[in-house]
Amino acid sequence: MAEWRSALKGQLSLGKVGTSDGSGVTFSEVTRISLLQIAAWPEAWKSVGAEAARLAGTETAPGPGMMAQGAKGTLLQIEPLKWWLISRDDRQDRISLATEDGVVLDLSSSRTWIKLNGPSATHLLNHFLPLNLSDTAFPVGSVASSAFHHIGITLWREENGFNLLLPRSFAISLWEQLTDSAAQYGCEII
Repeated sequence: MAEWRSALKGQLSLGKVGTSDGSGVTFSEVTRISLLQIAAWPEAWKSVGAEAARLAGTETAPGPGMMAQGAKGTLLQIEPLKWWLISRDDRQDRISLATEDGVVLDLSSSRTWIKLNGPSATHLLNHFLPLNLSDTAFPVGSVASSAFHHIGITLWREENGFNLLLPRSFAISLWEQLTDSAAQYGCEII
């Protein structure tokens, strides 16, 4: 396996930026990730969903537009017959499906994982995403695919904030836009 490298290397200047009255947004990059796409054929979606849930360490696979946090990773249902299994460990258990059940694709090197939290995180994201990210419209456990300046991203909400999966090739550009705009709220990169 090739050595993992951050798409943001050299862009992460740790510390506080912007207003001096505190940190409205905190950013961090999650490194050494594993991202598996698990796609099921319609006849096998229940059994493939059960296998995906087992790999994540959850009781069941989440429904459309939802996520489930397990002991081994986070399972996102990104399409009706497709899940993404993401974890912080680049040595995640591998899955093997029979060709009549579905297909597994390793997307680990294709995305950059950014975590955002803080009292102004929702406001910041609403500068860029055409989504209602209020607590009632996008509660904890919600998942969405959206466009950030015409670039497809995946977003989900956890108790402590938001997670974004950015295409690796656009990660620096999107990172710069996020952190430049976050300066108005005060931000900290950890």
